[in-house]
Amino acid sequence: MIRRAKITEIPDILSITKACAESMIEKGIFQWNEHYPSREAFEKDIQRDELYVLENGNAIMGTIVISTYMDEEYSQIDWLTADSKNTYIHRLSVHPDFQGRGFAKQMMDFAEAHAQQMGCASVRLDTFSQNKRNQKFYESRGYQRLGDIFFPKQSEYPFHCYELVLQ
Repeated sequence: MIRRAKITEIPDILSITKACAESMIEKGIFQWNEHYPSREAFEKDIQRDELYVLENGNAIMGTIVISTYMDEEYSQIDWLTADSKNTYIHRLSVHPDFQGRGFAKQMMDFAEAHAQQMGCASVRLDTFSQNKRNQKFYESRGYQRLGDIFFPKQSEYPFHCYELVLQ
C-alpha cells in the first residue's frame, strides 16, 4: 500500500535511506551521503503533503516524493514541456532487503498515475550519472534524458535529468 507519510515516521524513513546509501556505496555509487537525504528535506516533504511511503503491514519498505515544486537547479534544463504543470520525483528509495521485487516500479506507477490525475503535462526527475541501474530503469519506462545538473554536496559527478511526457 502506498500512502502519505507521517511526521512520526521520519526515523524509519531515514533508516531506509541510510541503508540504501550504504548499499550504493558498497557498489561504488556515491549518490547519497551524510548530507542527503536529510531529516529537514523529509520534514519539508511532509509539510507539503508530498512524501509517500510504501508499506507492507506495519513495515515501511520504501519512499517517494511526488512534488509540483521545481527546484532551482532544474531551470537550466531544456525540458520537453512547458514549466507550468509538472510533477517532480525525488528521493525514491526501497530498502535493500526488498529491492528487485518490483516495488520501485509500483511506486513509479503510482506517481505517474497521480500526475495524470492532476492533469500534469509530464513527470520530471534526476538520477545520478554513476547509477546505471537507475538510468536503465527510467529509460525502460519511456523517460528521455535531457541534460545534467550538479549537487556539489552530494557528488562531483553530474545528475542526469529525465522527463516523461504524459499528454
